[in-house]
Amino acid sequence: MFTPLDSMGKVSLMMDLVSQRQVALGSNLANMNTPGYVRRDIDFSEYLGTMNSPLETKLSERLGPSAVIEQRFNEEIRADKELMELQNNAILYTMATRRMSNIITEMKTVINVGK
Repeated sequence: MFTPLDSMGKVSLMMDLVSQRQVALGSNLANMNTPGYVRRDIDFSEYLGTMNSPLETKLSERLGPSAVIEQRFNEEIRADKELMELQNNAILYTMATRRMSNIITEMKTVINVGK
């Protein structure tokens, strides 16, 4: 049985991933002109794309001793691309916070009905 707490855990993990990606993208922008800097990014579509395996398992397999932020050696840093990715990331974060808000509202409703 899938509970609201399961949903909260998954949404919380998604919010953490989106936050980490925002840091990586911001770092790319800040270091665009730094010699030797390598572009960093997080491809979390692999974590969120399938429903067959739990998100937590995929994350725990990937996190290990190194973070999920990957270095992209062969990718150039373009300000327009980084800004677009920051905007896309902000939209994902907004969607996740709305989902979390809905879960909390559902839980409050259940609690109030039980009184």
